[in-house]
Amino acid sequence: MRAKRRIWATAAVTATAVAGVLVVQGTAGMSGEAGDAGAKPGPARTEVHHDALKVSADGESASLRRDGTKRFSMLGVTWTDPSAEMTGTVQARTRSVSTGDWTSWLPVDTEVDGPTEAGRPGVRGTTEPRWVGPSDGVEVRVSAGRGRTEGLPDGLRLDTVDPGGPSGTAEPAAFTADSTDEPSADPSDEPSSPSPSPSGVDPSQDATTGPTTQAPEPSAPVDPSTSTDPGPAPSPSSQSPSATPGPTATLPPPLPSTAPKPPIVTRAGWSADETLNDESPDYMDTVKAVFVHHTAQTNDYSCADSAAIVRGLHAFHVRSNGWKDLGYNFLVDKCGTVFEGRKGGADRAVMGAHTYGFNRETAGIAVIGLYTDSSAATAATAAVARVAAWKLGQYGVSPSGTTTLTAGADGTGYSGRKFTAQTAYTFDRISGHRDGFNTECPGTRLYAQLPTIRGYAAGPVAGLAVKSVTGGVLSGAAYHAKADITVGWSASTPAVFVGKYELLVDGKPAATAPGTATSAKAALTAGSHTVQVRATHVSGKTSVSATATVIADRTAPAFSTKPVLSLRGGTVNTTAVPVTLKWKATDAVQLRDVALTAPLARTYGPTVTSASHTAKSGAATTWRMTAYDRAGNGGASSVVGTPVILQESSAKKSGTWTTKSSSSYLGGRSYSSGTRNASLTWTFTGRSVAWVVSRASTSGQAYVYVDGVKAATVDLKSSTTAYRQAIWTKSWSASAAHTVRVVVVGTKGRPTLTTDGLVYLK
Repeated sequence: MRAKRRIWATAAVTATAVAGVLVVQGTAGMSGEAGDAGAKPGPARTEVHHDALKVSADGESASLRRDGTKRFSMLGVTWTDPSAEMTGTVQARTRSVSTGDWTSWLPVDTEVDGPTEAGRPGVRGTTEPRWVGPSDGVEVRVSAGRGRTEGLPDGLRLDTVDPGGPSGTAEPAAFTADSTDEPSADPSDEPSSPSPSPSGVDPSQDATTGPTTQAPEPSAPVDPSTSTDPGPAPSPSSQSPSATPGPTATLPPPLPSTAPKPPIVTRAGWSADETLNDESPDYMDTVKAVFVHHTAQTNDYSCADSAAIVRGLHAFHVRSNGWKDLGYNFLVDKCGTVFEGRKGGADRAVMGAHTYGFNRETAGIAVIGLYTDSSAATAATAAVARVAAWKLGQYGVSPSGTTTLTAGADGTGYSGRKFTAQTAYTFDRISGHRDGFNTECPGTRLYAQLPTIRGYAAGPVAGLAVKSVTGGVLSGAAYHAKADITVGWSASTPAVFVGKYELLVDGKPAATAPGTATSAKAALTAGSHTVQVRATHVSGKTSVSATATVIADRTAPAFSTKPVLSLRGGTVNTTAVPVTLKWKATDAVQLRDVALTAPLARTYGPTVTSASHTAKSGAATTWRMTAYDRAGNGGASSVVGTPVILQESSAKKSGTWTTKSSSSYLGGRSYSSGTRNASLTWTFTGRSVAWVVSRASTSGQAYVYVDGVKAATVDLKSSTTAYRQAIWTKSWSASAAHTVRVVVVGTKGRPTLTTDGLVYLK
């Protein structure tokens, strides 16, 4: 493949004296568009330290220990031939700078796309880099494993990375675009020999997918047994004082997207060390899919260290892997922060080095962490989905569904799926690294989250449900409300993917709320209504919740039978006269309950119509009640009653009566008589009356006359002795003047009865 040769240089340097143009790109802020995030500190100066491992005589193991190393925070093991596999195990432990303690042995992942960019000189095979935090001591052990015949790869080396820190002010970068075409040093996805020639040119992984623009290859990096590699010196040609300025050209504007651009920390924002490489990015015509990865092999990191981790990965990919730049197009930490990866512009189709055989027409998104046994946080999966939706949306591609990608090299997926170079294969628009290469990446748990990520990115909003109706009370399958309600909802799709919510009443919008909202208000007319929530995804797709029924009711319940008091049977005391409170409440929709609010608080169910209480004698008591419906409307009513005790001495006597004294009697006294037809007559004005007696096993009977008419025959006999018992009662609908006369029957064998007075309600 032929392409225009490009070389990175600082924007302040003029182009070399050739017929070309200077293409400027601000690395300090990248595009500077809305959506880019992060401050713009100066670039960090990263360092990569190399230490050769000592291999055992039988070639089956290798090790290294350094008790006093230069400070580092990331490590990995590399070897000479990128096509050689590390079939054994790699473990490392480090000494903390802050505590001086050594960690336990940590596994270092060996499933890496070794052949990626294998067409470049100096590309090495490597483990996955592992973030270990600030350290100053290290021990590594490598084993080929029992029964292995392959042995260990040649040239084993420990690479430790100090990601440095931001300093100074970042300057823009540029590259010159020559007008002459010459062979490109295009990084290939095809296998190469273990020691590629520095001047050799490898073919593209896919010559049919369109040209990319490349840079000349740098000379192969030196591989000493112990060395420090702070990055290349500036290119002499780019600093020539005699260079002649040429015309300036800029990249075409980025394509708009069907999805919003998420905030992205630019390379300047994470203080990329742009001295690590001076090559131009390779641009593609389109992005048809994204591959999701995990990286750095640990979840035990602070999000405050994420930028340093990205710097470490950048340095490792360039100085340890030998790649031209950071392999991933984007990186996401567990807090959901998105970092720009490979240079060239986050909003352009930059070819990365992330999935062997399928780097063309794709973008790589790496989640910082290890997700073999742990799921990624929602913040991280949401960020991945946002980047995928935006990037694919620039090329009119939906994150859902599938696409075809042409393999740039022979290979095998994690599931055993075989790939043949220059053959088209079907992939999900959002795929996992393992779909295109034989690796566990992005981890079993994160891979299982890919359907959720696709759903986030493509829509519609999922898991939408009405969760509450404030101002309403749920009864059965319906909510009851007066009029104004606040409907609360939830959705499993994060708010950043929701364009808006609409509260629907009877199918029509009653309120509109932003995607961050979880509730909205609506006013209802009287009657039954259906309530739903409709969500509009940022893609424009809509989803609607299940309906909830809300009955709006403004009419308060009424007492069809107003509260009324009557005397009842039971023990009478001057402070507690037994009474019965009766009522009947109704509602046009549904009665909830009836509350007694005075002289005491009680709540009764909707079907209860009476209750037993006591009242103080000689005092007027107001009994207040409120009936409530399901909507909370209340209708009130009350009744006033005064129990009055009439002693037997106030009655008109006929026949023989004996006075008895005891503290057990009302007022301390009572009348007894065993004389047939002896009587007592009371006159009163009231609406309820009760005759009070003492009872025993020898007590006799009496006739009771009301207003001159015989009303009952009452037997006072009781197996146990009881005092002050209201044994007979009668009530009327209204207060009036009445007479009650009790007559001794003279029952054979037990003629005597004892009366303790009369009680009436006035």
